[in-house]
Amino acid sequence: MKKNERIKGQLRSYLQWPVFLSVFVMAANLAVGVVSPKAGIVMSGFTLLYILVALWLLFYKRKHLLGGLVEFSAEYAWVQKQLLYGMAMPYAIADAEGHLLWGNRAFSAVVHEERLSRRSLSSLFPEITGDFLEDMDESISVHTSFEGRFYRVDIQQVCLDETEGVRLGMVEDGTQEKLLAVYLFDETKLLSYEREIDNQRLVAGLIYLDNYEEALESVEEVRRSLLTALIDRKINKYISNIDGIVKKLEKDKYLFVIKQQYTEELQENRFSILEDVKTVNIGNEMAVTLSIGMGMNGDSYIRNYEYARTAIDMALGRGGDQAVVKDGAKIRYYGGKSQQLEKTTRVKARVKAHALRELMDTKDKMLIMGHKIGDIDSFGAAVGIYRIATSFNKRARIVVNSVNSSVKPMMARFQNNPDYPEDLLMNGEEAAEWADANTMLVVVDVNRPSITEAPELLKKIKTIVVLDHHRQSSEIIDNAVLSYVEPYASSTCEMVAEVLQYIGDGIKIKPAEADAMYAGIVIDTNNFMNQAGVRTFEAAAFLRRNGADVVRVRKLFRDRLEDYKARAEAIQRAEIYRDCFAISQCPSEGLESPTVVGAQAANELLDIVGIKASFVMTQLNDTVYFSARSIDEVNVQVMMEKMGGGGHRTIAGAQLKDTTLDEARQRLKEIIEKMLEKGEI
Repeated sequence: MKKNERIKGQLRSYLQWPVFLSVFVMAANLAVGVVSPKAGIVMSGFTLLYILVALWLLFYKRKHLLGGLVEFSAEYAWVQKQLLYGMAMPYAIADAEGHLLWGNRAFSAVVHEERLSRRSLSSLFPEITGDFLEDMDESISVHTSFEGRFYRVDIQQVCLDETEGVRLGMVEDGTQEKLLAVYLFDETKLLSYEREIDNQRLVAGLIYLDNYEEALESVEEVRRSLLTALIDRKINKYISNIDGIVKKLEKDKYLFVIKQQYTEELQENRFSILEDVKTVNIGNEMAVTLSIGMGMNGDSYIRNYEYARTAIDMALGRGGDQAVVKDGAKIRYYGGKSQQLEKTTRVKARVKAHALRELMDTKDKMLIMGHKIGDIDSFGAAVGIYRIATSFNKRARIVVNSVNSSVKPMMARFQNNPDYPEDLLMNGEEAAEWADANTMLVVVDVNRPSITEAPELLKKIKTIVVLDHHRQSSEIIDNAVLSYVEPYASSTCEMVAEVLQYIGDGIKIKPAEADAMYAGIVIDTNNFMNQAGVRTFEAAAFLRRNGADVVRVRKLFRDRLEDYKARAEAIQRAEIYRDCFAISQCPSEGLESPTVVGAQAANELLDIVGIKASFVMTQLNDTVYFSARSIDEVNVQVMMEKMGGGGHRTIAGAQLKDTTLDEARQRLKEIIEKMLEKGEI
């Protein structure tokens, strides 16, 4: 209304100007009359005619001009409406709740509906809900699909005002009504072109044979070339079937290149070559296993190859016999069903020991740190590293914030002991103040920075060494100058015991230290029944020779009556799921370390006939702790990783925050069902 009044006012002002100019013409007529009366009389006639025409335009022709303007506006609005209705781009108007009010011909053709007033946006595009529209800003875009085609839906708020009409923008007061202008952009072809470009991208991959030397040694010498040829044939055929190129780099290493479009096929069949290569048998006592690392979606070919190198390192660090795909920042794991073969050679231990000594020669101080709520393996390994440091005249301290109750009796032997400094054990804040530029940090029994005892030390100290026996996950300590991670080792104490034997001559281990390391091996192997290999017993024998006492260790780890009853209750409550999975919960009231009791109960549940894996849940405050155990048929590490945890193939755990025991149990069952369906178990 205001706009129409403004147009009328401008038109009236425009038509009044000739009247105003009449005054100027009359003044000019008087001036001419003064100079020449005859000319003034003639001029007066023209002046009068001019005034009459001006008045005629103002009072009579104005109505005809307004009518012409109204007719033009109507025709313009009609043309505008026809252009909008026939516009090739689908366009519609909806109310604030998403109900369609009007749509052009193209929009009706897309949704196959002539009377759009019957439909709503949410019925056409489920992503656009009422809550979504209520919380939207002035404009927003949504990617969706409809009947097999893909669209980008742009929604723009439109304000309808009684005085100003329609304008773009948000509603400012209650007198205005909110409408939504909806535009559809068909992205089907664009997405298909992008998908085709992605499909043609290069994917770099590496294949390493995990146990090449050991498998060859189990075959007669004259048949070894045949075994190698059969493995080569399997790998070449597997890659050539997906139009890839494979090149043998070394006797047990291969490089392959494929198009990205085939990666989905490989992942869907879960890298069948992992199981296929195990069928190669020409009399070899040991099945051949391999590891695969793939890199994709990097910004260059070199970056994809670097991703492949990272992926193969992770596959080997997790025990081999699996494929790891690094897709940019995402990492996916496949396989990992086989128990990793223990290597009888100690060459790697000797090399790592010498490297550790070289690093120690450049520093004067050492900090030793384990994981949160440290166990006896973490503490025993830290004590072993402390003994190495003091043997080379380095000042060393152990970072301990909290430990489970089973470790406290062992820790008590080092506290208030004249053989050790009073501040041998310090918390994270004290360690941060004690550290300086000449300090080296040794992380034991953990390779995930988020669950270390003091993660802030990883950022403050530049020289970091990692010793661990847990399989690596996607979260690793990436700034370590020396990393010694061996998943086949039974415990970190076993690894430290080997390092002790090679890092220098004449290192004297005190009985308390030998007890702590021996206890770490005993607990992590469940009294040498779990993942105990030849080197495990050799490390235990070395510690026994240096004063470890079996009886003394056993007394330190006797159970309290409350713990024994809680463990028995957890076993009694066990639910046998799918005939082979034992799931239970452990009470936590009145226990010093409920998680330790839960782990013990999980170990004992494996003694039941037919049980392939056991899971015991323990709730502390708002967190549910999982202890997962298996013997050889199930990889519980993969299962716990799906819950955000990790560990070993046969020993793993996880923590779920802000959840209940029932919810945690249901989530575990869903993971078991999905893994059974995919054949991962």
